[in-house]
Amino acid sequence: MKKLLLTLAILFSILNAYAQSAAVFGTVKGGSDATVLPGATVILENSAGNPNATATDSEGKFRFERVAPGQYTLRVNYLGFQSLARPVQLQGTSLDLGTLTLQEEATAIKEVQVIGRVPLGTQKGDTTQYNAGAFKTTPDASAEDLVTKMPGVTIQDGKVQAQGEDVKQVFVDGKRFFGQDADAALRNLPAEVIESVQIFDRRSDQSQMSGFDDGNREKTMNIVTKKDKRSGQFGKISAGYGTDDRYMVGAAVNFFNGDRRLTVTALSNNINMLDFSVGETPGGGMRGRRGGWGGRTPTGIISTNMIGVNYSDMWGEKMEVSGNYSFMNREYDERRYSFQEFTQPTFPGQTYNENRSSINVENVHRFNMRLDYKINEKNRLLITPNISVQQNEANANLFGQTRWNEGLLNETSDVSNSENASINFDNSIFYSHSFTKPGRVFSTRLNTGYNSNNGDYYRVSNTIYFNDESRNVDLRQYSDTDRTGYSWEGNVSYTEPISEHGRVQLEYEIGNRDNDSDRRTYSYAEQTGRYSELDTIFTSTFRSQYLTQEAEIGYQYDTEKIRLQAEVEYQHAQLQNDQQFPRLLNFDRTFHSILPSAQLEYKFSKTRTLFLDYRADTDAPSVEQLQDVYDPSNSVNARIGNPNLDQSSENRFMMRYRNFDPETNKVFFVFLMSSMTQNYIANSTFTLQEEIRLSDDFALGQGARLTRPVNLNGYWNIRSFFNYGQPVSFINANVNVNGGVGYARIPGLNNDRLNYANSTNMRLGLGFSSNISEKLDFNLSTTSSYNLIENTQLTNQNSNYFNQSTQLRYNWIFWKGLVYRTELNHQYNSGLSAGLDANYLLWNMSISKKVFKNQKGEVSLSVNDLLNQNVSVQRNVRSDYIEDVQTNVLQRYFMLTFTYNIRSFTGKAPEGTDGNEQRREWGGDRRRGW
Repeated sequence: MKKLLLTLAILFSILNAYAQSAAVFGTVKGGSDATVLPGATVILENSAGNPNATATDSEGKFRFERVAPGQYTLRVNYLGFQSLARPVQLQGTSLDLGTLTLQEEATAIKEVQVIGRVPLGTQKGDTTQYNAGAFKTTPDASAEDLVTKMPGVTIQDGKVQAQGEDVKQVFVDGKRFFGQDADAALRNLPAEVIESVQIFDRRSDQSQMSGFDDGNREKTMNIVTKKDKRSGQFGKISAGYGTDDRYMVGAAVNFFNGDRRLTVTALSNNINMLDFSVGETPGGGMRGRRGGWGGRTPTGIISTNMIGVNYSDMWGEKMEVSGNYSFMNREYDERRYSFQEFTQPTFPGQTYNENRSSINVENVHRFNMRLDYKINEKNRLLITPNISVQQNEANANLFGQTRWNEGLLNETSDVSNSENASINFDNSIFYSHSFTKPGRVFSTRLNTGYNSNNGDYYRVSNTIYFNDESRNVDLRQYSDTDRTGYSWEGNVSYTEPISEHGRVQLEYEIGNRDNDSDRRTYSYAEQTGRYSELDTIFTSTFRSQYLTQEAEIGYQYDTEKIRLQAEVEYQHAQLQNDQQFPRLLNFDRTFHSILPSAQLEYKFSKTRTLFLDYRADTDAPSVEQLQDVYDPSNSVNARIGNPNLDQSSENRFMMRYRNFDPETNKVFFVFLMSSMTQNYIANSTFTLQEEIRLSDDFALGQGARLTRPVNLNGYWNIRSFFNYGQPVSFINANVNVNGGVGYARIPGLNNDRLNYANSTNMRLGLGFSSNISEKLDFNLSTTSSYNLIENTQLTNQNSNYFNQSTQLRYNWIFWKGLVYRTELNHQYNSGLSAGLDANYLLWNMSISKKVFKNQKGEVSLSVNDLLNQNVSVQRNVRSDYIEDVQTNVLQRYFMLTFTYNIRSFTGKAPEGTDGNEQRREWGGDRRRGW
């Protein structure tokens, strides 16, 4: 009885304590602008020192349940803000602490000791998530400005990289944004609408449709927007006029309404801007010139007129639709000087220098679409059509000279104009069906393609051979080109689970590429005054078909720690060439290949992974490489195709190691790639010691070079890359260290002598991105690259050269809406050819004044290339020569610009949008049992 009473007493005490327990909750916000702070660390500690911890949600809210009465201390920590501590007395009823305001840390403190600071990011399965509120950007910053402040996110060669890999796609609240153009997506979203950024490896469409992980991943970002910023209009419009009649008018406006997103961009300018976005700086600057050139400064003077529309929406509950259309009119005015030094000259000291000027006008329509129809839980259909229509008009002048130790060998001048029209279309249709048994999947895919190119080409050419002027060549020609190509590829696959963690896939694929090329060249007849004489050596009628059939079996073992996959493929390929001109030629070739592949992915932990990949593949030569016809564009550097080319075979190996520490936000990434190619399509070059007469009107004289593609073995390409990044607290910045070593071994024939051009590249880079305040923002980076070039023949032609590239971008809002911006790009080169500018400093800057009551307007005076030093220098390494190229670029001008930022939000999120609707479709998570 006593035991029963004691038990009842204890139980009553427990129930009484539980009944008296209550909840403690509240909201955490920043002090300057009352912005909610998601991911803040909140600790509730009792008088005995026992802590209970949680983190704020996406709205900055936190909650502790079943807290017993008593005296507590509540502590709140968030990076970049002063810690908050306050006593809490709980008396048995729930306690609403209201809004807890954190004050920003002063940036002038010389020595700060930070204890218990919340991590900038967290790890959720395969996804790394960063809190946008922990990173400081200026009010007009873009998503690109924001993400490049996050650990492990950098810009390399103009592309945004995360954890050492190019970001291929961007999602906004789980839906695609700007299709496959990740850089445009990041530049067209303002930073102020972003709540958090998720980075993960998205599985390929093929992998998701078939249910069999093929190991192909695309580095992807999902941007979760603030709930009150998901419906409204936002963007930027800008107009400017400057010296030398430089001008720019641009607009980028987003219309968001939940799932429906519409972005309209437009641009007209003659300052080398290729696109316009919400992240543009006044007067264009360096950043607006990144599109299409991989980060390099565009060469020549470029005038662009464009308009684009990007659209995404849900049509009903099952179909996700996205697409974009753009029209571009561009004019390129380029002057190019190149100098080639031959590694294996026929004549001692042989070099070739060339001056070329050209004006090219193009009109391009592009359209692509993606329809993803989830018919039901077991059936899915994906359709992705793409089409482009392009017209080009070009005028070019060329003057080239070949020299040797005793003077000039030859020189050529060439004037040409051309008109071309082309159409390219491709479409993919995926369908998958999941059976009742988990993991049993049937999928099929059909790819189709069509392309055509039609053009007219007029040319007047004069070539002088100084050792025998009787061999001089004068040409006046007209060429009519008509090319068409068709391709199709069908695939079926079946996946069957054979154990809890194992599955097998059977796959069959068949495809064909059919290309038909007809180019007829006519010489000018003085008697008739017309282009009527068919020149057979420059005429080609050629058709190539490449039919492949592949059968494959694969096995995959997949657990939470390890994924092991092995596949073997048998390929039967048939290459058929039929030629009418310049000579009759018909032949068939059949290839049989065994192509193995294997992948291993091992997870040491949720944040530390190792991935190994090996693949074998084949590739057929292009129509241009197969055509046995002379390219008439340069009489002293002639090219001709080779219909006897075989397909090439490649073996590739890749290793990737990644480690992210969510507590310290340190990121470490290592990447290694190597490839070896058999039957590599290389160049065979002859420098003629005596004349070769190809027809009554055309000859290649002494000193001229003739290049022809051939199959050679011995091609190697190895490159490595590493990146280490972490926050630096004492200067409120992120630091990234990256580097790598690359090696390429390129075979080539020079006058029938085999030469290997061995190129070694060593690179080391350092970057800082600020996180100081919303009024001060900078990015500083420098990269040094050392290159060694060695040839197996004539080692006295070996050379080394060095390049260092340093960039600084600095924005400062310093007084009453006054803004100072500056961008510097310093290039240092050594080891280039004599006469080329080795060093220059490109310096852009602007001073601006915010206007209007809400400071959405801005008037700016900017200068491009203040020091008037901008040049473009590039070195190219080939198997038979080293080439240095310098081109004209846009130089100094001043511009007065007016900019208006559009910001109009409804202040509430549409129902059913939480930013993570499509997480399952992304393919970042792997589910046990399939």
